[in-house]
Amino acid sequence: MKKLLNTLYVTSPGKYLSLDGENIVVSEKDEELMRVPMHNLEAIITFGYTGASPALMGACAGRNISISFLTPSGRFLARVTGSQRGNILLRREQYRIAENEKESLKIAKNCIIGKLYNSKWVLERTCRDYPMRVDISRLKDVSEKLSAAMINAKNAESADYLRGIEGKAASDYFSVFNDMILQQKTDFAFLSRTRRPPLDPINAMLSFAYTLLTSMCSSALESVGLDPYEGFFHTERPGRASLALDMIEELRSVMADRFVLTLINKRIADPSCFVKKESGAVVMTDSFRRTFLSHWQSKKQEVITHPFLDEKVEWGMVPFAQALLLARYIRGDIDEYPPFFWK
Repeated sequence: MKKLLNTLYVTSPGKYLSLDGENIVVSEKDEELMRVPMHNLEAIITFGYTGASPALMGACAGRNISISFLTPSGRFLARVTGSQRGNILLRREQYRIAENEKESLKIAKNCIIGKLYNSKWVLERTCRDYPMRVDISRLKDVSEKLSAAMINAKNAESADYLRGIEGKAASDYFSVFNDMILQQKTDFAFLSRTRRPPLDPINAMLSFAYTLLTSMCSSALESVGLDPYEGFFHTERPGRASLALDMIEELRSVMADRFVLTLINKRIADPSCFVKKESGAVVMTDSFRRTFLSHWQSKKQEVITHPFLDEKVEWGMVPFAQALLLARYIRGDIDEYPPFFWK
């Protein structure tokens, strides 16, 4: 249970929320765990199925405090808002920005700069931690290219030019991805990024991790009242959560890529965890998918210090923190959207 930007997050399943005067009471099995005054809250986000009392939901609606309900794994279920506020003003501003190329480019550039920065520091961290086991000159060369790409992204004058920068940088980054595989190199050789379908075990794991991360970002955006389908960098397409895809750009390398590398380098994954279909697609076995999800959940619970908020948060809370910051920017509460910078 924690507060971020005047939002109460109840991250542990099994907690029940109720009202006592002007306080929110968090309890479990009839045992009171904590009280939070309502007067300084903007929103409540709770994970689990235990729920909240009707009295609390009514009081929050009357005070324009939204309550978002998510599953224990982070999938969005529902959001309760007051009749006066809801999310119409926030979404109207989101749509207005999305239709304005100059304003949407400003957000898109920050997302991509965050992606490039984090990709660079994944390489730098590998050089620091394993100087005798990797080709430092190769990784440092790509790191320098990513630094140059950040400057170019900052100065990009169109979305198409920004996409070109991002695409070239992604190609450079994945050109040394195989260098970061330190164990089982014969069984887990990475040649290139392949999607729809993934053609090797590494791409199968990357695609699955990106899918999980996109789901987390979609839930985070829903929980703060934003439309996950109206993006600023990814083009609008029916059925595609474009804004969630924008958000995962800055988190791909540090949350998904490093996670997949850990599964390989710690020998949690091995060749028996994958099956090759007649079409050439490589998929995970049901057993390994469960193992993957178990370790993913553990990863989400690891605590870091958020670089902008300077607060201790779990990795699983990072998409929610970024969604809050993006909503704050769209409302005009802060001057610029601050991407997530990991180091």
